[in-house]
Amino acid sequence: MKQRVLVVDDEEQILKFLTTALEASDYEVIHATTGRQALHLIATAAPDLIILDLGLPDMDGKEVLTKARGFSAKPVIVLSAREREVEKIEALDLGANDYVEKPFKIGELLARLRVASRLANHEQPKRTIFEADGLRVDLERRLVTRDGTPVKLTPKEYDLLAFLVHHAGRVATHRQILLSVWGPAHAQDTPYLRVFVGQLRAKIEAKPDSPSLILTEPGVGYRLSTDE
Repeated sequence: MKQRVLVVDDEEQILKFLTTALEASDYEVIHATTGRQALHLIATAAPDLIILDLGLPDMDGKEVLTKARGFSAKPVIVLSAREREVEKIEALDLGANDYVEKPFKIGELLARLRVASRLANHEQPKRTIFEADGLRVDLERRLVTRDGTPVKLTPKEYDLLAFLVHHAGRVATHRQILLSVWGPAHAQDTPYLRVFVGQLRAKIEAKPDSPSLILTEPGVGYRLSTDE
């Protein structure tokens, strides 16, 4: 059965382009050109995935996202020409699963849709085992191994890794990570977080200078890759 994608954008060329590309990738596509239409379709048409532009004619896309999150947990990929980091961070903090900038490459957008769909369909409410690229994290046993060899982490390094595991495949903003791992007193300490990410990469990445596990989303946060 085809997955249904709701594309919310008021640019006709974008709608046509995305419809052609998504249908070629075996998705069913429905459209909305305003925030009100989008909210109606999210509630009534049961889309499996949502691609949401922020610049809509009747309301800001972030308002659509906030209202939608009141009744729907379906994956939302924000697709927008807004380049300011604060826009990305606000959208992710409001519940977006991912953020792709215009202009975009359709291959990347499709890949992010697949990741969002996989996580929505298969991720357990509370992940206890994570495995990718030689790394294995057993949260129940608090055991981290790299290619079968135990990895020694400090308590905070472990807490950081555990947070990323719980959000694997999704972008976690600097603020989200700092609040969860270090608390409100460190909510703005992004340089502090970078130091710990560097330390963690040195211990779990095969090539710390070219990380394949903890990926940087410039100006926004980090994503733990789920690619095997």
